[in-house]
Amino acid sequence: MRNFDPELAEIRFGYGLSPLYDAPKNVARMLDGLTGPDDMQRAFPIEPFVKFRARMVEVQRQNAIRRKNRGTELAAAARKQRNVINQEARVAMFDWLGQTMLRRVHTQTALRERIVAFWADHFTARGKRGVIRRGTSPYIEDAIRPFITGRFDDLLQAAVMHPLMLDYLDQTRSMGPASFRALKRGPKKAAGLNENLAREVLELHTLGVDGPYTQEDVTQLAELFTGLSFDARNGFKFRKDFAEPGSETVLGVDYGEEATVKSVRAALRDLAAHPSTARHLASKLAVHFVSDTPDPALVDALEAAYVDHDGQLMAMYDVLLNHPSSWERSVSNFKLPIDFVSSALRALAIPKDAFADRDEKWIRRFFGAPLAHMGQTWERPIGPDGWDEDDVAWITPQGVAARVSWSMAVPVRMIEPLPDPRAFAELALGSFANEAVRFAASAAESRPEAIGVVLMSPAFQRR
Repeated sequence: MRNFDPELAEIRFGYGLSPLYDAPKNVARMLDGLTGPDDMQRAFPIEPFVKFRARMVEVQRQNAIRRKNRGTELAAAARKQRNVINQEARVAMFDWLGQTMLRRVHTQTALRERIVAFWADHFTARGKRGVIRRGTSPYIEDAIRPFITGRFDDLLQAAVMHPLMLDYLDQTRSMGPASFRALKRGPKKAAGLNENLAREVLELHTLGVDGPYTQEDVTQLAELFTGLSFDARNGFKFRKDFAEPGSETVLGVDYGEEATVKSVRAALRDLAAHPSTARHLASKLAVHFVSDTPDPALVDALEAAYVDHDGQLMAMYDVLLNHPSSWERSVSNFKLPIDFVSSALRALAIPKDAFADRDEKWIRRFFGAPLAHMGQTWERPIGPDGWDEDDVAWITPQGVAARVSWSMAVPVRMIEPLPDPRAFAELALGSFANEAVRFAASAAESRPEAIGVVLMSPAFQRR
């Protein structure tokens, strides 16, 4: 590999330079940070989904009271309590936005937070209605964060079979045409087969959009998935009455005569082991961390690491961090809005208790709304393919204007006094701070404007 570059390590594989924390000294230290104690999870906790489900259980209880006592004061009280629970979940969702950014600001193992964000985007999921709409961060805590250093197969199963994913892709309503429940309800009342989850598993999660599958494979996998469901009290469950009887054949492999969770897991394992999955994941990692047009040799090396090490993700990270093209000094990838904001807060060294006395409206005003104006509404991606990796998706008039507005107006509300502009340029950009940035910062009419100039510089906007 080329000479290790601590500054580039923080910028390309983390959330930027920090005046509080030293950059990693070598690749080994970066890799160790992925498997060591999860200090940020403990310091800035986010509710796990197993606890989040208690909110869903209580909403169901209040709805049952309301239905049983229609037109009474009890029903009105139950409706009011249900609304309170929904509002509390909304407040919590924005609290988790703050916690997520604080993890990125104060981590000394920034690659870990980047890897979590990468896989959370790869397995994009969000609830469709009711209180579960606020469950994305708890889903990431349960289904993504614990699995980022193991085998992809385990991560795939944890994400695909998680209640939030099943809700997002309408899997809980998918019913085999010949299932017990469908036959009992009759053709007019049966929900029918839903192919959403099967299609996204093949197209997005494993083989890729150009993978070697057919529409018949999608249908067969969808039939295999019938029965995957959950309830608020217990989490994941398998509904045998929804499951399509008989064997299903996906990519030429038969999966038993009886629908079971075991056969679903077997299919996911086989998809994880497929050569096209290795190529798809290798390409995504290279694009996300290095360039929109990565060196083909890097993609090849990542693919080989996946195949040679039975889908062990640490082997891919090792290759990623040791490949020469990963250390090209030119920063090219444009930061997504939340990455840009996180980097700015990290460079400003906002304290750990920066949001301690701030309510939901404050978080929404200075982070939630600006992120939406930049094009990245918190935990609301447009589709299951997650946020766009292509730079042109973010370099839009509205998106850039929103970044400028945030850069000029918000830092002064985070830190007082603001740092000296020239010193801040050196702290935030390191050796990437050129004379043009230093001059522009020093020539600004006010210190908030000067800080904004540094944050909007091309060197800070890219990684």
